Amino acid sequence: DECILLDESDALIGHANKYETHRFNTEQPRGKLHRAFSVFLFNQEGKLLLQQRAQSKITFPSVWTNTCCSHPLHGYEPTEVDTPADVQSGQTPGVKRAAIRKLKHELGIEPEQLDINAFKFLTRLHYFAADTVTHGPSAEWGEHEIDYILFIQANVDLAPNPEEVDDVKYVTLNELRAMMKPSTGLLWSPWFRIIVEQFLPEWWKDLGKTLTTDKCVDLKTIHRFGPPRVHLGCYGASRVGQAPAQKQGAYGKIKTHSESKMSQLMRLDEVAGALYFAAFKPLQSKVDPLCFGPELRDDVVYCDGVLGKVSRSFAAVIRQLPEGLVLDVLIFYLVLRALDTIEDDTTAFPEVETKIHYLNTFYSDALYNAKWKMQGVGEGDEAHLLENFGAVARVFQKLPESSQDIIADIAKRMGQGMADFVKKDQRQGTGTVNEYNLYCHYVAGLVGEGLSRLFYANRLEDRIVGEDTTTSNDMGLFLQKTNIIRDYLEDYVDGRAWYPKEIWGGYAPSGDLGDFAKAENIQQAKACLNHMITDALELVPECLKYMERLQNDAVFRFCGIPQVMAIATLDKCFNNKDVFTGVVKVRKGAAVKMIMESTTLDGVKRWFRQGALSIAAKVDESHPTAKRTKAACETILRLCPDSRSLYAKLPTAPLLLASASAIAVAPRVPWTALQGISTTEQILSLGDEVMGYLAFFSGAALIILAYVLALITSSAPKPPSKLKKL
Repeated sequence: DECILLDESDALIGHANKYETHRFNTEQPRGKLHRAFSVFLFNQEGKLLLQQRAQSKITFPSVWTNTCCSHPLHGYEPTEVDTPADVQSGQTPGVKRAAIRKLKHELGIEPEQLDINAFKFLTRLHYFAADTVTHGPSAEWGEHEIDYILFIQANVDLAPNPEEVDDVKYVTLNELRAMMKPSTGLLWSPWFRIIVEQFLPEWWKDLGKTLTTDKCVDLKTIHRFGPPRVHLGCYGASRVGQAPAQKQGAYGKIKTHSESKMSQLMRLDEVAGALYFAAFKPLQSKVDPLCFGPELRDDVVYCDGVLGKVSRSFAAVIRQLPEGLVLDVLIFYLVLRALDTIEDDTTAFPEVETKIHYLNTFYSDALYNAKWKMQGVGEGDEAHLLENFGAVARVFQKLPESSQDIIADIAKRMGQGMADFVKKDQRQGTGTVNEYNLYCHYVAGLVGEGLSRLFYANRLEDRIVGEDTTTSNDMGLFLQKTNIIRDYLEDYVDGRAWYPKEIWGGYAPSGDLGDFAKAENIQQAKACLNHMITDALELVPECLKYMERLQNDAVFRFCGIPQVMAIATLDKCFNNKDVFTGVVKVRKGAAVKMIMESTTLDGVKRWFRQGALSIAAKVDESHPTAKRTKAACETILRLCPDSRSLYAKLPTAPLLLASASAIAVAPRVPWTALQGISTTEQILSLGDEVMGYLAFFSGAALIILAYVLALITSSAPKPPSKLKKL
């Protein structure tokens, strides 16, 4: 049998036997592109006939698929080779003749029961898939086809050929969905999965119109899809270990602005906090490698280890979550990090349609298939995560069903949202503020929703936390907008920027987003930056509302620490020209201090208050958004009143300086000689040097005494304002 060979435009270029056509090797890593057809036969009840391919078949044995999948062949009479004119007319008599031939061969359907004019040609799909499930990662067999989709409705008699078919079944759409759930353990052909994911529900929804009108017909487009990564085969090269970069995109290529070591060491409170944090490790990990038994120990250990590599900042706050929640959130984070790695890689996918396919199907292909992996995507630790994603999938499948459903739902919606933006040219950012908000919703707002649903599903927080998606979305947007604001230069260099033109277009002198990286435009750049920060600050009220609802201490820390990091980052970036020449980051010592002080609502609010006060003090009245910025800061200050005690309000620097001075001067004061002095004349006779030391020590002692009195006053119990009535 000679298959019809094609170029990617579906033009005939020759023919070759089935053996040569379906071989995958180094010379032809995707086999030879050839023409195929897929028949979807429905009975008069509207049920679709499925077949399970015979176990003895070389390619894709034992998989369930549509009614009949095969190839029109070269050399048959009447011909099975359709011309471009046949395709554009929608008639395609060649593949229809081939379909009738194969329905007889595979299912025993007599040609007399099939009217060639009853077949409806809908569209064409271009895909490839190595049969790695049957033949392993080095599979030498697979399919690479332009597949013609044929629908027909007819009542037929079946006599399946046991050499071709193991089983048949008529199903409704709901029955099909139930069969395709991963829990059934059934195998499905990759081409059928693509059709079900992308097209079938819409075509099947009104079968009569699909068959009798051109509502679902697309004769011009060849829809192109890559396979699930498990069907890529061994010919996709991995970049793991080949590049020195540990992160992808422009990370590491842009200068990081940081304070000098001396400047950081001079902040004694931050140094003390960092030493305490390193010594006592207050955030203890709750990850139990044996929580799912010894058989999954290695997978849990891998997931915990790779978490620390792909996110040093979030790893500690994730690991300290309660035992019933910690793995749910850890796996949720890794799932979304893997999805984000696919989205961020701008070089791994020659065709954008392939990336879109992976983003759209990741939730179904990767989460429920322990053999799923993706090679050649991402760099460093992120690439390693994708190559070993089976460990994540195996742990995911052991989580409570409610957690699985939440994670899969968020991954599905996030992937679909990312796919929408992948199609767009992002070199000049997003268009409108609404579009900017939508992107932030897909990549961060949904994360906030998913986490909140997990908190509630695990009975750690009230229903309102899990159901108020507006508040959880805004919390996610606040964090994402902070990252986007800070990462202006990285994102611009990487060719995928997110600043909305609706904002930056009002400041860029030449109408180009890159204007802000030029020294001569620094004033306009800072005005734009402050506008972006103001937009983010207006989300703070919802963030605080969310924090006020949380009851579990570990969940509160998990949510509170990123929030205070964000407000501190916005404060650091506000009116800061360094944002346009590199990456601005909060000091590590300050970050540790935030972690330690963000364990209560008062602590979180103190950081928000401090950030708002600092930003308000830096507002340039000449900037267009000055009033709006001040209003946002005033709102934060109103929501975060200074509730500290008198002692806590006092600055620490004078106390430290006074204590150091007293310690240094005390040995120089003649304390023994002073014991017998009772008159002013005797004091004056001590000499100028001793008098100087004594005055210096006395001043330091008074400062220390003031702090002690403030501490005693703050610690004293307050009398009740009124007696409680019995």
